[in-house]
Amino acid sequence: MYHWDKRDATYKPVLEEVAAYIKNPLFKELCDHFEEVYHCFPQFHYSRCSMAMGWNLKFKKSSKNICTLYPQRGYFDVLIVIGKKEKEAFEKLLPNLSYSFQRVYTETGEMMGQRWLMLSIEDLCQLEDLKKCILVRAK
Repeated sequence: MYHWDKRDATYKPVLEEVAAYIKNPLFKELCDHFEEVYHCFPQFHYSRCSMAMGWNLKFKKSSKNICTLYPQRGYFDVLIVIGKKEKEAFEKLLPNLSYSFQRVYTETGEMMGQRWLMLSIEDLCQLEDLKKCILVRAK
């Protein structure tokens, strides 16, 4: 049986292989959420960036990238960009998010009117916070 290597650019994985690599049911829940609410599926991309080299999954609504998921063992990281258009709505939402999400937002510097938030999703609370962030981003 093949064991997927996320840094192997020659082999594009399928969703089941990524799920087996992550081994966290929250991954499937997030994929299901995107399918049910936004009618979109993850698109596989290979990144050669040294900070996050390997396969990642982009969730797009129309042509807009909502977020990018980076598989890890036991959890996944999600990059979500809060731009000028989303900033006000996101900052209204911020007090309703967990302390860890609030901390990531305040500790992430703003550059050219954007904050690039890298969030680790390890438990249900973090996933629910992410869904709220996605709602702001997807509008």
